[in-house]
Amino acid sequence: MTKNRLKLAASTLFTLVLILGASSVFAGKLDTVKRRGILHCGVNKMIPGFGFLTPSGQFEGFDVAFCKAIASTVFNDPTKVKYVPLSSAQRFTALQAGEIDVLSRNTTWTASRDGAVGLDFTVTTFYDGQGVLVKKDLGIQGISELAGATFCTISGTTTEKNITDYFAKRNVKFKLLTFEDADGMMSAFRANRCDAATSDRSTLLARQYAEKNPSIYVLMDQTISKEPLGPAVGSNDSQWRDVVVWTVYGMLAAEELGVTQKNLEAMKKNKDPVIQRLLGVTGTLGKGLGVDNHFVANIIKNVGNYGEVFERNLGMKSKFKMSRGLNALWTDGGLMYAPPFR
Repeated sequence: MTKNRLKLAASTLFTLVLILGASSVFAGKLDTVKRRGILHCGVNKMIPGFGFLTPSGQFEGFDVAFCKAIASTVFNDPTKVKYVPLSSAQRFTALQAGEIDVLSRNTTWTASRDGAVGLDFTVTTFYDGQGVLVKKDLGIQGISELAGATFCTISGTTTEKNITDYFAKRNVKFKLLTFEDADGMMSAFRANRCDAATSDRSTLLARQYAEKNPSIYVLMDQTISKEPLGPAVGSNDSQWRDVVVWTVYGMLAAEELGVTQKNLEAMKKNKDPVIQRLLGVTGTLGKGLGVDNHFVANIIKNVGNYGEVFERNLGMKSKFKMSRGLNALWTDGGLMYAPPFR
């Protein structure tokens, strides 16, 4: 073989290696999860309504439901999930190290987390904002009255930085006590180590309702930040991110089109071409993602549409009675919107 042919062969081999290497990077996680036969999902275990461990040892909540939905997309089985409870400090390291496949744990989408931390966010599943919880007997009407006060919050979160920015902007002094998790924050607040607790409004409301006497607390009306919460995956795996993204969008589209757990079988016979594509009756949308063509139907059968998940865990069918607010569908004045299933 001549030198030119040797160089050509080496160049071809190098190009092939690069292509195969790139393929393994971008398609690796879905293949890994399928081979393993179970999804590893990072969750919270201390926020009732979102992610919590019941006395019987079961994980439940709004964020937990998306773990079940992703397992339904991949396996058509919502039980094929290993739940990994993580603190705020642990969650990003666990995802970076591959200890979990997806993080579904009240995590705010920010530029630094999407960039420097090395996460890829998927879809905002809950639009939230930071609030402040005080005891009613303090007689506080607004956050501005808490100048010089001590705040309890959770370390390693956006709330820690937001409250600092809020008072720095106003040139007001305050004190901050940070704790590893919500239990530590609430324990200190309960013991009067701080004047107020600050976190996502949803977290504060959930923890207020978990208290023995929730009526002694007041969640103030003010919201001091934007906190778009949703699942995150590791960087540079577009196929796996697509699976998580379209799992959530499938739940949103199903709600918009009126597809529920109760009427799913009847809706499969609906002649609307959009519903037929969504449920995999026609087209090959699922196959294009590397999953079963009926993946949305499987999600609805096993978990429900977005609205059903919200109402069951946070809304009027739960003890929290949260209104949908910004988390209503766009057709109802909210921000929830799924791209076309086409």
